[in-house]
Amino acid sequence: MSPAGSPAASDRGSRVYLYFVALVAATSGLLFGFDIAVINGAIIFLRDQLHLSELQTETAASSLLAGCILGASVGGWLSDRFGRRRVLMISAVLFGLSAFCAACARNLPEFGAGRFIGGIAIGAASVLAPLYIAEVAPARNRGRLVAMNQMAIVSGILVAYLVNWLLSFAGPSSWRWMFAIAAIPAAAFLAGLFFVPESPRWLIEKGRSADALAVLARVNGRFAALREAREIEETVAAESGTLAELFQPGLRRALWIAVSLAILQQITGINTVLFYGSLIFQEHVGGGSPTSAIFANVLVGAVNFAATIVALAVIDKLGRRPLLMISSGVMAAGQLALGLAFRAAHPPAALVLAIMLVCTASFAVGLGPGVWVLLSEIFPTRIRGRAMSIATISLWAACTLLTMTFLSLSRALSATGAFAIYSAMCVLAFLLVWRVVPETKGRSLEEIERSWHAPADFKRR
Repeated sequence: MSPAGSPAASDRGSRVYLYFVALVAATSGLLFGFDIAVINGAIIFLRDQLHLSELQTETAASSLLAGCILGASVGGWLSDRFGRRRVLMISAVLFGLSAFCAACARNLPEFGAGRFIGGIAIGAASVLAPLYIAEVAPARNRGRLVAMNQMAIVSGILVAYLVNWLLSFAGPSSWRWMFAIAAIPAAAFLAGLFFVPESPRWLIEKGRSADALAVLARVNGRFAALREAREIEETVAAESGTLAELFQPGLRRALWIAVSLAILQQITGINTVLFYGSLIFQEHVGGGSPTSAIFANVLVGAVNFAATIVALAVIDKLGRRPLLMISSGVMAAGQLALGLAFRAAHPPAALVLAIMLVCTASFAVGLGPGVWVLLSEIFPTRIRGRAMSIATISLWAACTLLTMTFLSLSRALSATGAFAIYSAMCVLAFLLVWRVVPETKGRSLEEIERSWHAPADFKRR
């Protein structure tokens, strides 16, 4: 559906259309969450069928993440050149191709290649989906709409856990169907992208102001659209649009904050549960069958889902900073408690699960959606895609490091030592947010950008 061909918008805009656009873009988050989490249950059967060593198991789990780094590297640059919507379409195709290749793999190299393709799709989509939603959404509910992408991610995680558990009854080869089923939402995502517009800010950068105005009017009403389009044009005209701008005073601080938050979001250790939850229950708690270990992760996914709903409800009311500080503080205590629980030879399964649920809930309320919202808000329009790529590359590199080292770190330092390190990283995240992260709640993207050049005006609300 061409924006220019849309019917005349009312003066108030269409909330239904706005949420439809955000929902389609957030479908990439569903695929993101599913592809990230499906390995959790599949890895028990995959390890046995492909006869993987510990190092090979870490490689199988992290092959997707290597692709994420590449996708994040090129996604922003491609979107600045060809548009957010076109690159999201390419991601949808790669999601489907990855599902087919991983499901048909006969050995570790073939499996790794299939997952690497999916990682490229995730890396690009993780940059572009929140960016696209932020550029379409009005300031008053931008946080809630961008957080929809996080809601979609945790929905994908929950769906993956449920699918893993249901298919686990089918026996050792069930891991192939666990990966293959992702082709269904990939096809739906591609179809939906034909019915959403291009980003209005990107359209204005490319001189297509009439198309941009049509999109803004349909979303925000005609009068608000005129004002917003004029503000975007003024901002774009004043921007150099070079990557070097990010390293100049003002925006250099924004880049440092974004990269630090992206890294700390991952090395707080939440993804040890996401990728290795089933193995943790089998090897450290002990005694359970693969099916029961996978079912424990369904409970983790359900709590993750419920807590993200809470985040959606409060992120535009309480703000980004309070949620990030609460999240990192509770996680610091939770990861330390988890490490202490593993000092026992056979820690109670109920205790380990309860602590995991607390950590998961606190992450989902703050660090999960809050970091993605901030990354989508704090950079200038013309270089937002490339700037988001730098931050997201840092995020995926940290995630890869965590995933590649967890089993080895647990063996070298014990699970207690590993989780003590993750607890310390949560403390660092708390201190970073407390000392240097500004509040962006209720500010337009253009206002946020101007504030970096006038730090005294960047008040923490």
